[in-house]
Amino acid sequence: MNEIHPTAIVDPKAIIGNNIKIGPFSIVEPGAIIGDNVVIGTHCLISSAAELKNNVTLFHGAVVGTVPQDLKFEGENTRIVVGEGTTIREYAMLNRGTAQHGETTVGENCLLMAYSHVAHDCIIGDNVILANAVNLAGHVEIGDYAIIGGVVPVHQFVKIGAHSMVGGGFRVQQDICPFSLVAGYPLRLVGLNTIGLRRRNFKPEIIDLLDKTFKILFFSKLNTSQAMERIKNEVTPVNEVKIILDFIQNSTRGMVK
Repeated sequence: MNEIHPTAIVDPKAIIGNNIKIGPFSIVEPGAIIGDNVVIGTHCLISSAAELKNNVTLFHGAVVGTVPQDLKFEGENTRIVVGEGTTIREYAMLNRGTAQHGETTVGENCLLMAYSHVAHDCIIGDNVILANAVNLAGHVEIGDYAIIGGVVPVHQFVKIGAHSMVGGGFRVQQDICPFSLVAGYPLRLVGLNTIGLRRRNFKPEIIDLLDKTFKILFFSKLNTSQAMERIKNEVTPVNEVKIILDFIQNSTRGMVK
């Protein structure tokens, strides 16, 4: 049974599932798609371009699916999809895509804390945490289990690899290698995100291989091409190492080192 507060405005053309809770003064526009067991707090806005999968929770003032803050946007038909089990805290703002990609995507079981912003065409993986006031510019890509500390701005088109962690208060202008721990002004790689990997039950032998990979890639005097070649020759090609090599191959903004 759905619980919709009498002051909420839910357009009849919105598609809503079962066991929905919508708080006072929230607005659900025509065409919005809301799955089962979704909780929408007070004063939220779910635009016509938004799809919320099952078990999504929105807190007070969250805004999902409004038009991009992009002067090139010309009203094209785009969307945003928020994955199952994701929580969006107070006053977070998530914009829909543009013609370039067509969709903004937030994965499953993510936590987007208060005042965070996800701009147009971003692709966020599963189990990602954006702390308070993280600001993602357009076309940012974030891999699974990445954590970004509070008040961090991320430059457009930056890629942040899976299982990496960005310290709070820093600025991200280049791509961040998977499994990294980064911090500082200017941003630099501190080392392997060892504690995070242990918490996620990575096997010790895999962590050792990643540590060896990082030492060759970031702490030798080799350039990136030389380091990659040495990694291919000297490090057991487990999937995690391949993820790093593929990430470097596809990097477009250069790597934080």
